[in-house]
Amino acid sequence: MKIFEEIPIKEPSGELLGTVNFPSDLRELDLKDLPKFSDELREYLLYSVGQTGGHFGAGLGVVELTTALHYVFDTPKDRIVWDVGHQAYPHKLITGRKEAMDTIRQTNGLAPFPSRSESEYDTYGVGHSSTSISAALGMAAAARLKEEDKQVVAVIGDGAMTAGMAYEALSHAGSIDENILVVLNDNQMSISENVGGLKNYLAKVWASPLYNQIRKGGKTVLRFIPAATRIARKAEIQAKGLLTPGTLFEELGLSYIGPVNGHDPVAMVKILNELKSMEGPRLLHVITQKGKGFLPAELDPIGYHAINKIKPLKRQEEEEEEGQKLPTYSQIFGEWLCYKAEKDSLLTVITPAMREGSGLIEFSTKYPDRYFDVAIAEQHSVSLAAGMACEGLKPVVAIYSTFLQRAYDQLIHDVALQNLNVLFAIDRAGLVGADGPTHQGVFDISYLRCIPNIIVMTPSDESNAWKMLNTGFDYQGPVAIRYPRGSGPGAKVEKNDSTIELGKSSLIKNSQGKKIAIMNFGSTLDLAAELAEDFNSCLIDMNFVKPLDHKRIKELAEEYKLLITIEENAIKGGAGSAVSEFLADNNLNVSLLNFGISDEFVQHGSPDSQKVSSGLGKEEITEKISKRLGEL
Repeated sequence: MKIFEEIPIKEPSGELLGTVNFPSDLRELDLKDLPKFSDELREYLLYSVGQTGGHFGAGLGVVELTTALHYVFDTPKDRIVWDVGHQAYPHKLITGRKEAMDTIRQTNGLAPFPSRSESEYDTYGVGHSSTSISAALGMAAAARLKEEDKQVVAVIGDGAMTAGMAYEALSHAGSIDENILVVLNDNQMSISENVGGLKNYLAKVWASPLYNQIRKGGKTVLRFIPAATRIARKAEIQAKGLLTPGTLFEELGLSYIGPVNGHDPVAMVKILNELKSMEGPRLLHVITQKGKGFLPAELDPIGYHAINKIKPLKRQEEEEEEGQKLPTYSQIFGEWLCYKAEKDSLLTVITPAMREGSGLIEFSTKYPDRYFDVAIAEQHSVSLAAGMACEGLKPVVAIYSTFLQRAYDQLIHDVALQNLNVLFAIDRAGLVGADGPTHQGVFDISYLRCIPNIIVMTPSDESNAWKMLNTGFDYQGPVAIRYPRGSGPGAKVEKNDSTIELGKSSLIKNSQGKKIAIMNFGSTLDLAAELAEDFNSCLIDMNFVKPLDHKRIKELAEEYKLLITIEENAIKGGAGSAVSEFLADNNLNVSLLNFGISDEFVQHGSPDSQKVSSGLGKEEITEKISKRLGEL
């Protein structure tokens, strides 16, 4: 049980924070006031996220960094590009949205991540990681070509530096010499150990005008002696490499400064001011602590990465006494992995930094040699699985629907083209609620079913999911099983090796009227069952998107006047489209209605409100069915 008594339950009243609504107000403060302002900002962040829920630890860790950046740079003219946007809550507070923070992640409220449509200070929309350096480099190139005097800063961290895309951008930045500052927010000590005061001393030296003037002058003198230039450069890099982790970045062509204490706003302001006067690509390495200022989050940065709305302790205890919730699909998947791994030593599991979310904690503990967390490297995770499959292993890739999009080329070329035995367990398929459009898993059916060789399954309950995992694991070739976030309807799971017949659907409810047949794909079975009851219609749980149960569809088309498909996926190219294609190919003349996610990006809000707004509301579906019946 998480105890939240330390979070303020009353709205904090910050003397300095109350005077700051925009960065221009912040820049009116004295430098010596920034530590106090940062404390007030952190207190307000603790309060506001406690009221709304949302991303928690990362924002607490960048309070001083955010303060220093907006104090030094002339935003919004100067561009700050945030990576893994859950770092951006303090940024939202400083940039005119303080009074609206109680609406964050709610329907028609503030977005959970930076959004260009929300504020001119949000220079780049972000939800997935490792995009900031590429975007900032593009902005820096645009500023040069348009002869605009502006600074461009990319703030990357919280794991985003583990993705290959970040290094592709760094390599390019170093080769074209654009005027860009990359701030590496190192909140896990993953690149270097905090070595005390020496790091701050070196940072000040390397950022100072004197050091850089000597450095630049030395290069000018030596440019006519290539051998001497190479020797001097090598000596400089080796000298830095003895004491700092900057060698890699220097070799890529960036001037490395750091590491510096990310919780000292005064020192950071001084260093950032020095860096403003430097030209070319620069990287500032900042050490921060995720969850800073809230002890439970400091001790458990993973558990407090995001939180729900905070309730009084007594209410928490009362709710916990009401009994255990249903297990989630992720938990069932984790149980299946451990069950199967005990039986088959060839099973391996790969995940791109989604251990907790994908239900892999127990497996990673029991079978550490067969567990591979590749960090935020989705492309690598899929090709790694392909390599394992080539050598006879049975890899399972545990990945969110929205993140699998990033490895589409590898999915096609490395797995499907070679027809390899890789099982994709696709979590968070469908609408995910408050995380908004960057995280909605509503495209996977569309982008999977067009790929040759792949099997696509859509379980409608927990028992079905277990059987499909067995089926997919036994199948010779690539298989994808998509299941939603959270719990299912509560179907009892028999933990055995039972499977389902490939491409076979299930009859859920028969009807006497022979007017309507509903074909359900996956997690929308409860909605489909309600509609089947209201219209006295036949209900089929299709189980497979690919291969479709062609025999069943043909029978339905010949017996019923109206066929209906329901799925929690984009209508365009989805399972309903697959049914429509089959009917057309076989000249089956029957009326068809497809229901799914409409052709738009679904904004943040509650899952129920999202279903209504995106075309899966029961009232709207009922109206359309009734209208079509009237026309028939």
